[in-house]
Amino acid sequence: MTPWTIFWIALPFLVGFSIYLVPQGDRLLALGVTLVSALYAASLFGLGAPIEFHLLDSFGVTLVADPLSAYFVLTNALVTAAVFLYCWNTNKTAFFYIQAIILHGSINAAFIAADFISLYVALEVIGIAAFLLIAYPRRNPSLWVALRYLFVSNTAMLFYLVGAVLVYQSQQSFAFTGLGGAPLEAKVLILGGLLTKGGIFVSGLWLPLTHAEAESPVSALLSGVVVKAGAFPIVRLALMVEALDPVVRWFGVAAALLGVTYALLETDAKRVLACSTLSQLGWVLAAPTGAGFYALAHGLVKAALFLTVGNLPSRDLTVLRQYPIYTSLWLPLTLASLSISGFPGFVGFGAKMLTLKQALPWQTIALNVAATGTAILYAKFIFLPHQRAEKSADGAGIKPGLGMALTLLIGALLLANGVYLGAYTGPNVLKVLAIIGIGWLLYAWVIRPLTLRLPRVLENFDHLIGFMSLVLVMLLGRGWLWLF
Repeated sequence: MTPWTIFWIALPFLVGFSIYLVPQGDRLLALGVTLVSALYAASLFGLGAPIEFHLLDSFGVTLVADPLSAYFVLTNALVTAAVFLYCWNTNKTAFFYIQAIILHGSINAAFIAADFISLYVALEVIGIAAFLLIAYPRRNPSLWVALRYLFVSNTAMLFYLVGAVLVYQSQQSFAFTGLGGAPLEAKVLILGGLLTKGGIFVSGLWLPLTHAEAESPVSALLSGVVVKAGAFPIVRLALMVEALDPVVRWFGVAAALLGVTYALLETDAKRVLACSTLSQLGWVLAAPTGAGFYALAHGLVKAALFLTVGNLPSRDLTVLRQYPIYTSLWLPLTLASLSISGFPGFVGFGAKMLTLKQALPWQTIALNVAATGTAILYAKFIFLPHQRAEKSADGAGIKPGLGMALTLLIGALLLANGVYLGAYTGPNVLKVLAIIGIGWLLYAWVIRPLTLRLPRVLENFDHLIGFMSLVLVMLLGRGWLWLF
């Protein structure tokens, strides 16, 4: 298994640089790498014990591949493959595929990192590759959004790096396990950096504009997998360091409620999806033991939604309510929206039930409120008017690339439903149907007629660093409470 893992880690970078030499094979080479990642993830699910690599024993530089990693790696493989299929017949250059496959490899590396230095390197490469993809159109808005993302990312990683140095100073090791005995300041800086990198709670308010203004395939990558590179190590740390579990769960619930509140009052389709990502990342953290399964469910849905929304005639939901869209576009929107709402028959149902099952009692009410909010906001897509193609006055149908991508993603949504069949009990099904029904009624009676809009001033560039500092203060405050 060791040679297979080394091959898998190195392959995306070798292929990425090889595309420079053979640009004509960019799509096939890139898609082949995602297939290898999917096979590697499948092999991890059957492991009896984690695979561990101790690269520098005296420094604690370690890689760990286990079933938790497998869920995240599989998400990365499927979402990236769908993006490549979507872009298959477009005019994307070899440069796009090079950066996308390097991004894919860096995210894979983050999903098996078990020390702070390996993770730091992976996250920095992810930041650079994501910056280049966001800036790919080379238009003024995309360049500004890309630079904004890069600045926020680098600032977050500066906090993180200082925390990693403090861990080594106290433990003489960069291993994740050393965080338990590290000083409070190290925990605060590392968690603060990762929360920002993952777009979680108020430190993630950079996320809506970035994901909404990027091209649709890039938005699918950002929301589907890139932000999970920041969430995954938080989950891993919460599982390894018992004292961190309560704070991770608290931030998960807070993020779930904040994101859904923002999304409810949005009318821009891409911003609704981007704000929803803020909320769904909270669900990933709310129950660390079930995080992998929920990350897979969310990644598949969000990629399908961003790719489909990119083909709608307008991003304004108030406009879309006036002019029917093609049924061929409405159908994948509805299927993906039902899954993320937790409707039985899709992977989202099992993921939500597993998270609620593993949530602590104090989390249950808040997560049920967040689930109702999710049902409300995705009703915005489910209840859009639609007509058959020949009768539609506006919009665009399913293009070949989009059709291939959606076949992969929605097929995976249905197949992955079998991972947790134990969710299918009478009380669980009735509970979810009640939540969704209440959400749809609230959408029709309250949210749809509502004209209130949240101000976007908090997303302004000059506030983003302030929110990072606010999160650090909150972490420090909770840390002192635990000490006494």
